[in-house]
Amino acid sequence: MLQQIVDRRLSGKNKSIGNRERFLRRYRDQIRDAVKKAVSGRSIRDIEQGEDITLPRRDVSEPVFGHGQGGVRETVHPGNREYVRGDRVGRPPSGGAGGGGRGSQDGGGEDDFVFRITRDEFMQIFFDDLALPHLVRTQLLPDAPEWKSQRAGYVSAGNPASLHVVRSMRTSLGRRIAMGGELRQHLRELQDALAKAERLDSTPRAEIHALQQRIEALIRRMRRIPFLDPLDLRFRNRVRIPQPTAKAVMFCLMDVSGSMDEERKDIAKRFFILLYLFLQRHYERTDVVFIRHHTQAAEVGETEFFQATESGGTVVSSALTLMHEVIQARYPPGDWNIYGAQASDGENWYKDSALCRDLLQQKLLPLVRYYAYVQVAGDEQNLWEEYDQVRRNEPNFAMRRITDAADIYPVFRELFRKAGTS
Repeated sequence: MLQQIVDRRLSGKNKSIGNRERFLRRYRDQIRDAVKKAVSGRSIRDIEQGEDITLPRRDVSEPVFGHGQGGVRETVHPGNREYVRGDRVGRPPSGGAGGGGRGSQDGGGEDDFVFRITRDEFMQIFFDDLALPHLVRTQLLPDAPEWKSQRAGYVSAGNPASLHVVRSMRTSLGRRIAMGGELRQHLRELQDALAKAERLDSTPRAEIHALQQRIEALIRRMRRIPFLDPLDLRFRNRVRIPQPTAKAVMFCLMDVSGSMDEERKDIAKRFFILLYLFLQRHYERTDVVFIRHHTQAAEVGETEFFQATESGGTVVSSALTLMHEVIQARYPPGDWNIYGAQASDGENWYKDSALCRDLLQQKLLPLVRYYAYVQVAGDEQNLWEEYDQVRRNEPNFAMRRITDAADIYPVFRELFRKAGTS
């Protein structure tokens, strides 16, 4: 069976969506490499913006047919001021300006191909080979605050702007056909009787005149049928229906004790924002809960989470306990996809690390989809040793070290790489 697909997506002036998509597919590897280089040179705040991609000319060259050596051909050189008819024009030396884009002695040559990818295309390539481990969209909630407008047929009353002219005229035509059907049939009968009476010479003149009057009266009656009646108007009807959405919440836990300097906080911040952007691509609604801790934990806003400074010791279990309390109070695991990300330099009160391990295994990991621990220091501390025991038995728990800002993206890709990709 022959099928015809019509692409009704709007395309900008002088742009072709189909050609652009084919171009992105064809040079996917070169564009992915360019995106990786762009990520390393921009701020995490600007990571989701578009990018100007430069492709070497050699990568986008197309095969062409050219004239080989020798042969006889005729050429026309318009605007020639140096030669006259009959002169011989020498062959240009190979490797010069006409040598297929090679650079000349004065530094000239063909430029690389530069084009711009949009924000959505950049993020699609940026997260193309990454996936959320154990991704399950928990319960699509019908009571989400998002609504979608959907067409629901036609109604006889509505906004003039939503008037459907064709449907209204169709209704009007059907009404006029229905109301005038019997009258038109009667008119045809009278017209036939009049024609028959006029053919007979014996028909009285008064009878013919009476038939003519009845025909005229019937025509006037038919003309009183309105061409368009208010009852014929039909308006497009739209109803608002709740749009089911999958919801996720990301818990950001960070140590703000005296050992966490600004550089380490900045590394943790970049990792949290990268994870947040990643979750946004998988869920329609994403909440973020910021929990900072030193000896005590507190839920704070984003500004205070990243900028406030504290001093003193570290008790990590206070943050894990608060996270569990917030989940029980506001984010039922049956309705929310819960993710946790913890950043610390690894220093902790030595008696508290074992408690952190028990909290993770018994209370938090059964509730979350994925939990990532990032240590922003190179030395192994007692907290790392306890968490390492958890990693061996829990598939939805991962831990890595980040000692420099350049390690953020490689570590992130390692944590969320799709299964089966390298």
